[in-house]
Amino acid sequence: MVLLTTSHRVAPGVLSWPAWQALHAADRVLCADPGHPQLPYLREAGIEVAHAAPDAAALVEACAGGRTVVVLPGGEGDRRLTDGLARLAGSGRAAMPDLELLPGSYDLPGARLLDLVQVMDRIRRECPWSSRQTHRGLAKYGIEEAYELVEAIEDGTRAELREELGDVLLQVVFHARIAEEFRADAADDTDAGDEADDGDDGGSGEGAFSIDDVAATLVEKLVRRHPHVFGDAEAHTPDEVKAHWLRTKAVEKQRASVTDGVPLGQPGLALAAKLAGRVRTAGLPVEPPRGEGVGYELLALAARAEAAGTDPETALRAAARAYRDAIRAAEGLTP
Repeated sequence: MVLLTTSHRVAPGVLSWPAWQALHAADRVLCADPGHPQLPYLREAGIEVAHAAPDAAALVEACAGGRTVVVLPGGEGDRRLTDGLARLAGSGRAAMPDLELLPGSYDLPGARLLDLVQVMDRIRRECPWSSRQTHRGLAKYGIEEAYELVEAIEDGTRAELREELGDVLLQVVFHARIAEEFRADAADDTDAGDEADDGDDGGSGEGAFSIDDVAATLVEKLVRRHPHVFGDAEAHTPDEVKAHWLRTKAVEKQRASVTDGVPLGQPGLALAAKLAGRVRTAGLPVEPPRGEGVGYELLALAARAEAAGTDPETALRAAARAYRDAIRAAEGLTP
């Protein structure tokens, strides 16, 4: 008796060689689901499949005399059958045939991302809230989730880190799903014009893209910026790797200023450190401007921290957490 399992995350008809051998050699092939996605491909391969849902006793009897029966369960398995076989084997009242659980197809790493894309697609179509969201409307959640991820990295448990990574991933998949609905001629559509007025990209005429396009762009970038991994270049230290990355990025971006691409909306200390890092990397003789007030003092501190290899934003958060703990202790509370 062979229970042949398949994964819905693998294209129907793509089965392992042992699975095809078992199917061709079987005396009978049974499937309770007449709509099972594998059936058309089995028919093309000349395999006759009987639509039947025998109980455990009937299936054991079908295997009598050395006959081989292959059972193709549905996507959720067949708990009724497997429980019945277990009870029958435990009773000792029946001569049980050899039982083999044969994976005809199985998930590869990353396969659950396909489930995420499928679930997001349905939510976008059927959820009254999600179906109305735009890139601009979701922007604040991206910022919030990024900060929650940082907090989980700094103070959270492994379970919290896993959850927050999922929330960040949701933002990526959500935005990609919205982008699938854009069209190059969206500016001519009334609905798209409304979205554009709302600050979205729907009317920009840049065209649609999907999560696959996002992933493909990222893969191309990673390969291109790691010539020491995917090409003939050599890099034996982190500094050499960073040099490869910066050279490749400079060629790609063709920026007029080292400040191009620095998001001005990021937190002030992080912005100051980023600008100081760009100046230092480029070798520009530009000192932080001097002036009156705490802003210029913080700018100088951020530049000093960056030059020393310290992220001032992270350092300030750590100090602020210590301050919070001191406040709670003064209140008689646990940190």
